[in-house]
Amino acid sequence: MNDDFRPLADRMRPRTLDEFVGQQHLVGPDKPLRRVVQGGRLHSMIFWGPPGTGKTTLARLLAGSCDCEFVGLSAVLAGVKDVRAAVDLAQRTRAATGRGTVLFLDEVHRFNKAQQDSFLPFVEDGTLILIGATTENPSFEVNSALLSRARVYVLKSLTQADLARVIEAALADRERGLGALQLALEPRALEIMIAAADGDARRALNLLEVAADLAQPQGEGRLITIAVAAEVASGGYRRFDKGGDQFYDQISALHKSVRGSDPDAALYWLCRMLDGGCDPLYVARRVVRMASEDIGNADPRGLALALDAWDTYERLGTPEGELAIAQAVVYLACAPKSNAVYTAYGAAMQDVHQYGTLDVPLHLRNAPTGLMKKLGFGREYRYAHDEPEAFAAGERYFPEAMPAHPYYYQPVARGLEIRIAEALERLRQRNASATDKTSATEKKTP
Repeated sequence: MNDDFRPLADRMRPRTLDEFVGQQHLVGPDKPLRRVVQGGRLHSMIFWGPPGTGKTTLARLLAGSCDCEFVGLSAVLAGVKDVRAAVDLAQRTRAATGRGTVLFLDEVHRFNKAQQDSFLPFVEDGTLILIGATTENPSFEVNSALLSRARVYVLKSLTQADLARVIEAALADRERGLGALQLALEPRALEIMIAAADGDARRALNLLEVAADLAQPQGEGRLITIAVAAEVASGGYRRFDKGGDQFYDQISALHKSVRGSDPDAALYWLCRMLDGGCDPLYVARRVVRMASEDIGNADPRGLALALDAWDTYERLGTPEGELAIAQAVVYLACAPKSNAVYTAYGAAMQDVHQYGTLDVPLHLRNAPTGLMKKLGFGREYRYAHDEPEAFAAGERYFPEAMPAHPYYYQPVARGLEIRIAEALERLRQRNASATDKTSATEKKTP
């Protein structure tokens, strides 16, 4: 193919590991993939990382450095028939030359279980060396049998410094890049394109290529102005794969920032999600959960405010309603924290599972019929409002088969729960005193 028709990102694909930018934790001196190249022996592997971080390029470099045939397939377009063709080629190549074959499967997570199983035997017997690439968590998307035969390498988004190197290399390269155009950039123009690329080298080069076409003549070359950079970057985006790893990672970061009482970080992650296209109603629902799980009775107003924010967004929509969600997030981050109810709920549920279906004590049962009253339902029940301070000291509300009264709810020494803890302690002391008196009376009774 004539290089004039190949995208800049493809033309500038690194030819050696030394040209490769980023992922130094994998390709740097004495790092795993550098050692693979130096040793000349490939193993099956999965590259997991965001778009534009070099997954395909690394696969090609590894195959070439280890003198292997390279077969590239996209799981979006390929099927079992294509895998069988790759197997046939690998078998013929080995028989004729003794060389191995790398099957590079892009978007490997898009293959279903049956499709992944189709090449598993050939990975196992060494006919194929699989290099899979995925933007999704392979723990969830790749069969465990296949995953156990491949090592997972995690690729990271490129830093701004990395992207600057990528762009500068393309500007200087006269053979494959844009060097012949003698492009110059206004200082801020480079920053704008790097920010718009958002860690993606492919996107950075695509933006540069479009900007080069729009550049203004300047002397013998061209100038990419701030206005041109802003125009090509106007469709910029931040990565946010709804339902994927980044989605759950970001909502986790938001939740943990609220729990950690950092309103600034909480606002940052909220804005990242909203800017990425997350449904604000999803965030509102999760904020309600935060209010209950992490603030609880230390400040019960948090739950009410979270519900109000949800309701406000439903009434106002975007963008006005998003401010109410932001208000709730900031309030919860600043509020005193307690997971006492969350912990108590879990402990109580554990006892429910452990002790099974225990009978409700007779004195706690409802007695709407004469028969039920005759059977003792509701008998000896003490109506709390008829007792001093509306508290029936010594009354037991657990099933009789339960062991000693469990205390699931342990208020923390923060916020309103300080007062709740004091009130509960007074009531528990009254219970203990009443129980001691009852025991003493029973001992005296012949």
